[in-house]
Amino acid sequence: MHEGCNGNFATGREIVRKLRAMGFSAMALPQPLRLTCEACGQVFVMQTCEDRCSQCGLTYGVTPCHAQDPAAVRAAGPADALD
Repeated sequence: MHEGCNGNFATGREIVRKLRAMGFSAMALPQPLRLTCEACGQVFVMQTCEDRCSQCGLTYGVTPCHAQDPAAVRAAGPADALD
């Protein structure tokens, strides 16, 4: 995302803001990722670089460079706090 794959982001919120600025939020992941929500414990399938828990709406983000690595996914906060 213009820093190459070496861009450092301290928080999930920074990842989501960068995804939105670059137009990558809706970019499909190469392979959907099954994740457990940090807030409510619901298992959901993340399908795009920015996605939300289907139960509680907590937003998650992952950069395109790391989209195949579930460990690179970061919680960014409630959806209403990011819009």
